[in-house]
Amino acid sequence: MSLALVHARALDGMHAPAVTVEVHLANGLPAFNLVGLPDTEVREARERVRAAIATAQFEFPQRRITVNLAPADLPKEGGRFDLPIAVGILAASGQIDGTALAAHEFIGELSLSGELRAVRGALAAALKATAAERALVLPAANAAEGALARTATVLPASDLLAVAAHLNGHQALLREAPPAPTAAAAGGPDLADVKGQQQARRALEVAAAGQHALLMYGPPGTGKSMLARRLPGLLPALGEAEALECAAVHSLDGSFDCAQWARRPLRAPHHSASAAALIGGGSVPRPGEISLAHHGVLFLDELPEFDRRVLESLREPLETGSVVVARAQRRSEFPARFQLVAAMNPCPCGYLGHPTRACKCTPDQVARYRGRLSGPLLDRIDLLVEVPLVPPEVLAARPAGESSACVRERVAAAWARQHARQGVPNSRLDEAAVEHHCTTAADAAALLGNAVSRLGLSARAYHRVLRVARTIADLAGAPAIAAAHVAEAIQYRRPFDAR
Repeated sequence: MSLALVHARALDGMHAPAVTVEVHLANGLPAFNLVGLPDTEVREARERVRAAIATAQFEFPQRRITVNLAPADLPKEGGRFDLPIAVGILAASGQIDGTALAAHEFIGELSLSGELRAVRGALAAALKATAAERALVLPAANAAEGALARTATVLPASDLLAVAAHLNGHQALLREAPPAPTAAAAGGPDLADVKGQQQARRALEVAAAGQHALLMYGPPGTGKSMLARRLPGLLPALGEAEALECAAVHSLDGSFDCAQWARRPLRAPHHSASAAALIGGGSVPRPGEISLAHHGVLFLDELPEFDRRVLESLREPLETGSVVVARAQRRSEFPARFQLVAAMNPCPCGYLGHPTRACKCTPDQVARYRGRLSGPLLDRIDLLVEVPLVPPEVLAARPAGESSACVRERVAAAWARQHARQGVPNSRLDEAAVEHHCTTAADAAALLGNAVSRLGLSARAYHRVLRVARTIADLAGAPAIAAAHVAEAIQYRRPFDAR
């Protein structure tokens, strides 16, 4: 036949819309025309497909070839259409059996030797192919990723010859088995390695138990980064649905790792990161660091060194748990339910309040340094904790703190109480839910009211204190918020300039 229809998938944010690759062979001078809103990478597929077909010992048709990527108004990008174009040409020229094309979908980039190279978004394509009740043929390098969609029929192939043999009925491609989930809570740095810093350890446990944002500050070398990198090990294991969401986001970025797919991510971008790198962006929108930290931890070290506009862009995702990247012709929404942990020095030189080293900063320099963090951003951080210098005798002693496994058990119990009571972590309670689930005793309410007046807390900060107090009560197994829980929560909300 001179016309072949091949099913493929584009990539649009978190979605994989269907694309029909229509290949038509006509008489006339040899030509290879590609239409359907392709970008530069897709247009270059003509040369890759031509070389791959010839290298695989097939005959490239010396006819007028027209390839249409439908729908025509959907932008097409990447090398994912190489394989369906090559299959369409071979089917239209009668070199492979085209009767099986309707039951398959194809994605993959071709090398000049006919080998298949990995593409982004294989998991999203596998999920959509399952819904369409078609098998997905993809590169072998994407096999484990696509097989995470457990009900999908994922057929990995190493090269164009293997795909042709499968369609011709000579040697069927074997279905990829879904990978077994790994022990997400195992491994990683242990909290027992941290010496001293009891208050910071406690704040880290509270942050983990309620998924609260945490800011640690103190002189250089006191263990702020060390503590932050141990937070993922305190969080309970990912559920299968959560792990699949994380894998889908990392699939879009091309950073999917089969060995780590069930672990909570930890992202720590450099302070020179742009807003597009942190939030997501590009002419073809891609997820940023906050989306790659979905269901995990985003660690921002040297927080005041980030560009202020970059930090301000975190305010909406912290509240909503998602981010919308809008461009002139594209609009993509990415999940961003991350836990923020940040660290900073008390002043530009880092030694303000140091017991042995003198600070060289003027009061104006300190004020400008701390002023890089706006009030609205600090309002969205639930816990502010000082990480002071550790005495030499503590550093020389053997570690005596609890391990991550012990703390994780208490955190998991607190999570279970929260989900049984309200279905979401305490940090995500809205105002109505706070009034319903965060009831306080009379002495606790009086203490909180006095703190609001004396510390000048905003309405948002007031509700955040209640959420943190509810988390502290959950860690203690208390059904109601007592004055001691409120007092500890207030300690984490002291005004930043007062420290």
